[in-house]
Amino acid sequence: MQFLDYSHNPALIGASLLVALMAGFTGLSLTQGLAQRSTLQKKLSIALAAISLGGGIWSMHFVAMLGLQLPILFYYDAAVTLSSALVAILVVGVALLLLHFRERTPLVLVSAGSIVGLGIIAMHYIGMAGLEMCRALYTPLGITLAVLASCLLNIAAFWIAYGQRSHRNILLGTVCFGVAVVAVHFIAIAGTGFVADSSVNEVGPSIGKEIMAMGVVISSFVLCGAFLLTGVTFLEPSQQVVPAVFAETGGEGAIAEVESGPIEIEPRGKQIPYELKGQTLFADLDSVAAIRAEGHYTHIYTAHGVFFCAWSITEAEKRVAPNPFLKTHRSYLINPAHVISFERLKDNGICHFDLPGLAKVPVSRSRLKQVRATLGV
Repeated sequence: MQFLDYSHNPALIGASLLVALMAGFTGLSLTQGLAQRSTLQKKLSIALAAISLGGGIWSMHFVAMLGLQLPILFYYDAAVTLSSALVAILVVGVALLLLHFRERTPLVLVSAGSIVGLGIIAMHYIGMAGLEMCRALYTPLGITLAVLASCLLNIAAFWIAYGQRSHRNILLGTVCFGVAVVAVHFIAIAGTGFVADSSVNEVGPSIGKEIMAMGVVISSFVLCGAFLLTGVTFLEPSQQVVPAVFAETGGEGAIAEVESGPIEIEPRGKQIPYELKGQTLFADLDSVAAIRAEGHYTHIYTAHGVFFCAWSITEAEKRVAPNPFLKTHRSYLINPAHVISFERLKDNGICHFDLPGLAKVPVSRSRLKQVRATLGV
């Protein structure tokens, strides 16, 4: 069996990296700030982000494959090629749903990165299976290295982008994601040999490089448009004014409006600033039951609802802890006076509340002893 010599077009390698970066930026930007949207809006944004990220992975792969130069003419099976795109979009969508409808613990971040990493590998090898007149042969070492690189690099990308939802982290996550997709492709190709194969097992119609190029150009054109639209939004000055009162609906902290009338919270003693209808008002510490991190900012929970606060969770902890507030989790500070019950789990716990938008707050294992001592349980 004689392996074919092959090379790559440097310009298309650069183009594939550009496509991957645009896809990463568009997808990660579309999911920024979803906690302040309704469940339906969150699902729509996640679907669009999955199409951007998954479609970008697919486009990057085939831009790079257009740059693959073999000494023979080869084609692609249209059905298999389309299936590889659908796999990429579906897998990314599952990872994004996990990130936005579950608490973002280290395990969730690692799981989401691993899912996307395995999805990229699946998309790559399904796409390669669509080759006609040419057969790809793989080595166990090449497959192993590609899987490890894909999972590790994507875990790093999602850990950075979702560890803190700031512009800086999204840009760093974009670079990491783009490099991950391109690196995985070429690591996999490095462990691949190509041989001529006259037998054709068609699942769907065959398409040549010219038609494939048109498809890739169209997908890249759509991706560029989405990239420009999200880029304009990304560069706008951030606004800290949010709807007056919110209620947590679950998962990541989905927010929905529950009250529209004026809220009267008399500022007295030590106070926490919050935003309401373009104004900064102040809530008495005793009226605040909990403070939850939301990126660089926080939300405060009171008997009247949930309000946006410009403080970060770190600044809030410096200003209000340890009296009367207590940190129960990396994302939560609570006022023990508002806790109505405590639930002990295997190695952590839950503080229960009876307030609009606030039913329970997790207690991490490292904070469990201090919380129990404070509550006297």
